[in-house]
Amino acid sequence: MATEAPEQVPADEIESMSIADSESQDQPASSSSPSVPLSLDERYDLLRSIAEECIQEEELKNLLDKKAEPICYDGFEPSGRMHIAQGVLKAINVNKMIAGGCRVKIWIADWFAQMNNKMGGDLKKIETVGKYFIEIWRSVGMNLDSGKVEFLWSSKEINARSHEYWPRVLDIARKNKLPRIIRCSQIMGRTDHEELTAAQIFYPCMQCADIFFLQADICQLGMDQRKVNVLAREYCDDIKKKNKPIILSHHMLPGLQQGQDKMSKSDLSSSIFMEDEEAEVNTKIKKAYCPPEKVEGNPCLEYVQYLIFPWFHEFTVERSEKNGGDRTFTKFEELSAAYAKGEVHPGDLKPSLAKALNRILEPVRSHFKNDKAAKQLLQSVKNYRVTR
Repeated sequence: MATEAPEQVPADEIESMSIADSESQDQPASSSSPSVPLSLDERYDLLRSIAEECIQEEELKNLLDKKAEPICYDGFEPSGRMHIAQGVLKAINVNKMIAGGCRVKIWIADWFAQMNNKMGGDLKKIETVGKYFIEIWRSVGMNLDSGKVEFLWSSKEINARSHEYWPRVLDIARKNKLPRIIRCSQIMGRTDHEELTAAQIFYPCMQCADIFFLQADICQLGMDQRKVNVLAREYCDDIKKKNKPIILSHHMLPGLQQGQDKMSKSDLSSSIFMEDEEAEVNTKIKKAYCPPEKVEGNPCLEYVQYLIFPWFHEFTVERSEKNGGDRTFTKFEELSAAYAKGEVHPGDLKPSLAKALNRILEPVRSHFKNDKAAKQLLQSVKNYRVTR
């Protein structure tokens, strides 16, 4: 295993680059901490709105009541170009956590990406992708100026505090049978039927240990990471730890085509990438699966629900006067009901969705076009072959 670690990247000292010239009026309302402190109930509602599932709600309420600044943990494998589920949705969720009074630790899982054979296991390429990811979040509006977000490289942190980390990993491994660990393989984008490498067997034990290593009160990751987060709660029972990590699992956005449970970086038609040109976004949305009068399993409606409404708090379907004129919705439930009745047609929904997405992505495109260092990062990432 490589032992060289990239330099630490504090949120306020990321290499490269000011993006002041590309800041947009289209930043999400949740991108700034509220000027008036939120009540306990308001903080709870804000954090609960992030998650499709919360384990457990009463524990979350108690945590917010007892601790002024809970630590939220999120993490990612640097593994290629970033799609909107990683870019926009994570920015929305992190900003909500900050507004809810939390401190956010984002774990740049470079060693984990190497273990999972991302970028062919090349740690230098993985490091470049990690820096590119941070630039994306800066430019899209993640509230990094708050001082409440910290980016931590797993290789650097583990090397610096190995005496704390590895005993925990080994204890988790010792207390769990192999089938239980293999059931967590979904966290790596694998199935429990695949032939896993020894590194991939060890991976869930390490990710479970991360939660305790980072002293996380809240695990805020996608539903695909649920099993390892539950493993951490089970481990708390094993070691008689009273305060278990609370799990806030956000919804996984589907791919653009029918039957795609989530976006895939290896299938360009399934994803909208954060620096896609306006015409590319328009074309991908135009070709997306969007059956008339069908709400369930409709990726276009899901993008409106989980990206557009949290960002703009409204969605306008632009139509000709002949087709009823423009119609603005302030709640997703109103839109979905109208769509199910045939009052909104896919031919009107799609271009309106594409327009809204392009408003969000324009500062990102501008940043990667106009900033020399960011532009070089993007070109390097585009040149890398995505490996699984």
